[in-house]
Amino acid sequence: MQFSPRQLFQAGIALSIASVAALFVPLGKNSGTASVERLEDYCIVAPALPYDPASGLGKFEPRSVPADARCPVCGMFPARFPHWAAQAIYHDGAVQFFDSPVNLHVFLGDVSRYNSAYTGADVAATFVTDVTSGTWVDSFAAHYVHGSNALGPMRDGNLPAFAEREAAERFAAERGGVVLSADQITAETLRSLTHPVHHHH
Repeated sequence: MQFSPRQLFQAGIALSIASVAALFVPLGKNSGTASVERLEDYCIVAPALPYDPASGLGKFEPRSVPADARCPVCGMFPARFPHWAAQAIYHDGAVQFFDSPVNLHVFLGDVSRYNSAYTGADVAATFVTDVTSGTWVDSFAAHYVHGSNALGPMRDGNLPAFAEREAAERFAAERGGVVLSADQITAETLRSLTHPVHHHH
């Protein structure tokens, strides 16, 4: 019997970094050479990346997402989803990247669960990507659309973010949903958008 990576996580199976590279889950059924997806793509180890003063960026300015950065909530690669990516910068300048605004807000609800070296009080700045322009915007100034037909990186409903409320309202008119400000995103909102694949550390 074959299990998808999501089923494996839902079953509570923990995989170590050392062993995960050797495990594969077949995806293709009819191709001569079955396509495979490494389970390491779902590795949940995602340390904060330290601030580099030589980058030319201010300590609390948003950074480009490195290709190998992982989301501490789901283990995915945020760089693969540039119009959904988000980030949180700590007071020491270290940064965590997220594959979606949903996972950023889940993280902010319990920072130490996803990185035991920090707490919510250590977070200095947070940013989401404006889906229309691809630019970073302060996550607490952004406008989000909840309940649209736009599917995020986890192939589920998500919270596409916009710098301007008018753009969010146009999006909602075309694709459904309602516009929320950051302070309207509640724990219940997040529960409705997530599955039990968010990991316990």
